[in-house]
Amino acid sequence: MELQGKKVMAFVEKEFEDLELWYPVLRMREAGIQVDLVGPKANETYIGKYGVPISTMMAFDEVDSKDYIGLYVTGGWAPDKLRRYEDVLRLTQEFHEVKKPIAHICHGGWVLISAKICEGFTMTSTPGIKDDLINAGANWIDQEVVVDRHIVSGRRPPDLPNFTKEFIRVLAEV
Repeated sequence: MELQGKKVMAFVEKEFEDLELWYPVLRMREAGIQVDLVGPKANETYIGKYGVPISTMMAFDEVDSKDYIGLYVTGGWAPDKLRRYEDVLRLTQEFHEVKKPIAHICHGGWVLISAKICEGFTMTSTPGIKDDLINAGANWIDQEVVVDRHIVSGRRPPDLPNFTKEFIRVLAEV
């Protein structure tokens, strides 16, 4: 699995779920992937739900989806904020249109819902957004990780090891 030199975009906003952002970012970096943390503003520090900070490298309007092999959408309360940015929706749709891997966990599915890319995909999430995914046309199942074509979804922090392993596996196939 040679991922050295490959790049993944990870969306950041305040009140992300600390483990759901940091764990996959660190594991992807261990696999040799460059993870670019992208938020509303470049070089801005955002605080997670439990107080852990993370700093962005670039702003949404400064990145090009063509430069990345995949997209990661964390959970927590950040997705409710992220889905309000036109650039986030545009970037998510661009990854989807060319079938680049997109991973989301917990409430991260809200971004995919707002980007209108859930129709016909089998997904999981925190049970709190189950109805939202179903109403967006997804087939929701209660499973720790679901891979349906280029979309990888997970439920919550205890599922992070298998969720992250599957996302990295899917990225390696690109």
